[in-house]
Amino acid sequence: MANGIVFSAKDRAEIEQLELSPLGDNEVRGSTIVTLISPGTEFAWLSGDSFPLRPGYAAVFEAQEIGASVTGVAIGDHLFCMGPHRSVQQLDFRYVLKVPDNLAPEIAVLARLAGVSMTTLMSTKARPGDVVVVTGAGPVGLLASQLFQLSGYEVAVVDPDPIRRRQVLGAGIKQVYPAMPFDDPRIAGQAALVVDCSGHEGAVLDGCRIARPHGEVVLVGVPWRRLTDLHAHDVLHAVFNNFVHLRSGWEWEVPILSKSFKWEELLEGYNNQPQSVFSGFAKILHWLADGRICTEGLVRAVSPTDPSSIYADLKARKFDEPFVSIHWNQDS
Repeated sequence: MANGIVFSAKDRAEIEQLELSPLGDNEVRGSTIVTLISPGTEFAWLSGDSFPLRPGYAAVFEAQEIGASVTGVAIGDHLFCMGPHRSVQQLDFRYVLKVPDNLAPEIAVLARLAGVSMTTLMSTKARPGDVVVVTGAGPVGLLASQLFQLSGYEVAVVDPDPIRRRQVLGAGIKQVYPAMPFDDPRIAGQAALVVDCSGHEGAVLDGCRIARPHGEVVLVGVPWRRLTDLHAHDVLHAVFNNFVHLRSGWEWEVPILSKSFKWEELLEGYNNQPQSVFSGFAKILHWLADGRICTEGLVRAVSPTDPSSIYADLKARKFDEPFVSIHWNQDS
């Protein structure tokens, strides 16, 4: 048996017991150490209309049982995966990554949210040294700004929240603004890429206006609901007259896993791309282990005992930390 969080009704999060399925030959199973809440996605689910729903898609667990065909995994390994909020994880071994020995599980699990913008980093036409503007400094935007700075871009971040701005400054990003800096000649008309992590249509319009001609505006943040009275014409006018490439920041644009070319699979399509979702996760895990991504003081640890309180406190913004991790080996 395992315990897991279930959204049983609108605004209702509870703990339920789950039956474990038999371990497959290609699977690895073990006790969850930590899972990570993705606030935007999970609040959208919690306020939706489809229930029951079992949330969560980021976990680190300890390998305790290994299927007969599993390779590259040993008992006791700490493994990163896209797993739900539950006390036991069970996955195909191809979809797990070993956590570096010097990386704490509660930090390793952040790789999942960093991976959301990693696809944009892999696919953008902007090159190191170019100006990149990140709008929205929540969990995804805070990590995105660090990934682009690590990769050699000149990064500016825009967010109206003073707490978020302080956190971005503390992470080593020097250009941080409460509103789009149209009066700064280093950025206005110079941004090769605007990464919107807010899902706010006003931020997207501002991004289209500040981008350089033929610059990209990438929609990483999900527009869960309408937030302004802007008209589509406003965006269309900015895109057309500024020659903007406006596109989705869909994180699954690259393959989950890549594979080598096989001639016999040609007629069915093939994928020999070197970049994939999991290659991105692997890079991020090593950057986290090397301390190249700032996380100090940014993670709040909570117990899974009372999930309704966790989500109520998050909704009430009682946590200053942008990342909330559920520790399953304490009080589950």
